[in-house]
Amino acid sequence: MKFYSPLKNTICGVLTAGLLAVPLSFSAVPSPAAEADASSLIGAAIGGIAAHAQLNAVLRKYNDTDEGRQEYFQEMKKQLGVNEDYALNHQLDRIMTNLTAGIGAVDPSIYKKPYHYFINNDKSFNAFCTLGHNLSVNTGLYQTLTNEDEIAVVLAHELGHGQKDHPAKGARRSLNMQILGAATGTQAGAVMAAVINNRNITKPMEREADALAFDYITHTDYNPGATAAVWQRVLDLSKSQPSSFQQFLSDHPADSDRRDTYVRRLTQYSGGHVTNSDGIVKVNTKVFTTPAAVGGMSSRERSYFVMGNLAAAYHNGQNKQEVTVDGNTVRMGNQPIMTCASGDEPADTLAQRLRQIK
Repeated sequence: MKFYSPLKNTICGVLTAGLLAVPLSFSAVPSPAAEADASSLIGAAIGGIAAHAQLNAVLRKYNDTDEGRQEYFQEMKKQLGVNEDYALNHQLDRIMTNLTAGIGAVDPSIYKKPYHYFINNDKSFNAFCTLGHNLSVNTGLYQTLTNEDEIAVVLAHELGHGQKDHPAKGARRSLNMQILGAATGTQAGAVMAAVINNRNITKPMEREADALAFDYITHTDYNPGATAAVWQRVLDLSKSQPSSFQQFLSDHPADSDRRDTYVRRLTQYSGGHVTNSDGIVKVNTKVFTTPAAVGGMSSRERSYFVMGNLAAAYHNGQNKQEVTVDGNTVRMGNQPIMTCASGDEPADTLAQRLRQIK
């Protein structure tokens, strides 16, 4: 969701050990005065070159080698703590297995660099992917999300960051700027503080990860409508818990923009047949239903799941099959569309309407 470096000891000790091992890289570089002569400028340049070489070597180790990735991962677990809850870890294993297969369908490189992952003890709403395809989910995320499809969307987004190497690119860009600052006298402590506190992931990277998450989810059995539903849930909860979601405002696209972008993708995925206007699900421009709020899920959040099922049905050709009712569930061919609950119209009514407009 957001990338940051949670490992102060690792960043300052392990990751920067190589950088700080050569004093010339940072603090030993002279601060050029206004009348700096050629030799001082050359010294600064040499220091910058040494720092860049150290930076690249350290990032390669912790981002690309099995030994370095595992070392970083173990340090993450040591510093963040590990939640051993059986049910949550079993679910996380299942999600990661499903997402790995989904990603592998469009990007087989995932099998060359498998992800390490665990649930940490942080109570805030977050998950993050960092160097070396190391991923962690905050315990607090499960206090906000209980639907597995929505959790899968969040993790698909993080895996999008990993597949595009955003954490390493962000760290390299930030450190390169600090190396440049070192040539004008920036102290090593200030350099590393900037790395620790800078999440380094840009809004274009966030949008790319969102787009990838949709592609990944649509290659799994998860409901593609969860891509929009999860951001509707965040919007709904942020009204009553604004402080819990404040952290994403500055370095992420707006939650409503993310939701609406996914709604447009769902319409495209359906071949233009399915739309959603403020929670009203339409098929071929005709109103199909406005789902009721159920079990802590708002009407609008739930509408995106119905939209996702319909989009999948059209995308996979199930719209050419018969619309049937199985108990309280309306189906289009093999695709479940909606399971009716208290407050919804009867399943038979919805099935008849869908037959007429599909």
